Amino acid sequence: MSFSRKRSFTFGAYGGVDKFTCGNEMRPEPAGDNILDILDSPASDSKSSHSASSNQRDTELFEIIEKLQGSRINEQRCEFPLPLKSQILTLDGDLPLILPSKSGGWWIDPPLEKLVDVSPTSSHYGLDPESYDIMERDGEAKVYREVFCSRYHHSFTAVDPSLGPLVLSVCLEEEENKLRVILRMKECSLHGIFSTSLFPHIPSAVELTKMLCDRVTVSKFEAVSYLKAPELITAFDEHRVSPNFKFGILYQRDGQLTEEDILSNNDESDEFKEFLSVMGETVQLQGFTGFRGGLDVCQGQTGSEAVFTSFQGREIMFHVATKLPFTEGDPQQLQRKRHIGNDIVALVYQEGQTPFLSNVVKSHFLHCFLVVRRIQREEEEEEEETGGPSYQVSVTAREDVPPFGPVIPEPPIFTDRSLLREFLLTKLINAEISCYKAESFSKLEHRTRSSLLESLQAELTSRSQCMMGDPSPSALPGPDGARGAFEGSGGFIENFKRAIRVRSHSFDTLGVTKKTSGSTSQKPKTEKDGESDKSPGPLPDSLGPTELKDQASPQEET
Repeated sequence: MSFSRKRSFTFGAYGGVDKFTCGNEMRPEPAGDNILDILDSPASDSKSSHSASSNQRDTELFEIIEKLQGSRINEQRCEFPLPLKSQILTLDGDLPLILPSKSGGWWIDPPLEKLVDVSPTSSHYGLDPESYDIMERDGEAKVYREVFCSRYHHSFTAVDPSLGPLVLSVCLEEEENKLRVILRMKECSLHGIFSTSLFPHIPSAVELTKMLCDRVTVSKFEAVSYLKAPELITAFDEHRVSPNFKFGILYQRDGQLTEEDILSNNDESDEFKEFLSVMGETVQLQGFTGFRGGLDVCQGQTGSEAVFTSFQGREIMFHVATKLPFTEGDPQQLQRKRHIGNDIVALVYQEGQTPFLSNVVKSHFLHCFLVVRRIQREEEEEEEETGGPSYQVSVTAREDVPPFGPVIPEPPIFTDRSLLREFLLTKLINAEISCYKAESFSKLEHRTRSSLLESLQAELTSRSQCMMGDPSPSALPGPDGARGAFEGSGGFIENFKRAIRVRSHSFDTLGVTKKTSGSTSQKPKTEKDGESDKSPGPLPDSLGPTELKDQASPQEET
């Protein structure tokens, strides 16, 4: 059985993820440059020629490494077929902002087909700023904090044989004879309001639970008596709620068709700078105290400037490719892609008529691109009349990303800068929230929720038993006493909460084979912050408090 190493495309903060496959198919090796022959050749030369031989081997080794890197880039990148390249560069007239990939798997809005008159994001067209509503990732996440915590209520826990851990909360409504109920399961949380007249007597926790979910088979719940239980329950309910977002911004010049070309841009045109001023304010990263989006605000390792803005109570940091560090001799520009490749949504600013290919940027995280092209005017009088330049907008996303608003107008052209800003920021936020419903992210969210709920139920049960004086070892506090045990549990919930917000996605849920234990020693210390960073490494199926602390950033924001 022969073994061959295959290189996959860039993932997270690393240059690549190595996969080992077995089979008879081997990678063709360059003639005369067998790396094994060079590295493993015996030292049979005489002592007089040892220095020359060593220099020659070093030269050959670097040549081989360069060739391997070159072949790796060719495997990673998705380029236009040569005939298509020549056709695009010689076509006259306006070209679409986005072209679909040859392999498919992406939708484009507005559609390229002229016969299609229905937008993927809406059934009607129009430019209505009042309809620019931001989606809620979890609209009922704050119900417990806003309703239950301010009222007298009880919580209960149980473990169902088929559904797993259950956490139930019940409170009295302001109206008499009504109960509000929240049932937390691995799949989701169920909410309901019931009148006590539906029951012949005061309903039990089991009866209320079966009113919400008839699949529950448990016959008994345990009451939660832990005084700080509301803090832990609130942390669980709101673990997906975050007021902060980060998005990538790519600068595509005319004639640039590949990822390498786009990421290698350093100079910013006046038009691009003007567009960045529409999106936000250019800030100095050194000492920046707002939401940093994983950028270094102390040592300057991620550049000196960034674009930041606040929008409807949310803080947004943009990873602008031209402002991230540029590495000479690295066509992949991993110092830039480690940030933009970890974003879920990116904005592409085009200068010229070269279209953007949906999957030209290889990343497991990027699921949506908003493409903006400045329309070149022949007469400056028209621009003066409208008060500024015009911009054309298009959107592309993976096929498993549900549609999202606001609606792209027909024609998809904006002449008002403030309207363009409001549209793009709303579209970016809604795009990320919608991307979480894609298959790869939804699977991870389900696994994460399950792990969090198991921890919450176990912690509430053990703390409540300890409050009631249960001497069982499972209910005893840790070595630092009850307070230390609570802080450990609270830290678990909070650290896991950070991991969710920063989208710490595992390899297996995103379609990448897990490495063996020999390769799991890589622990990224990348663009981490308390609310926004990612851990590109895999999340194990069962995480303990210590492991979760390892996932957190070494530099936490206050």
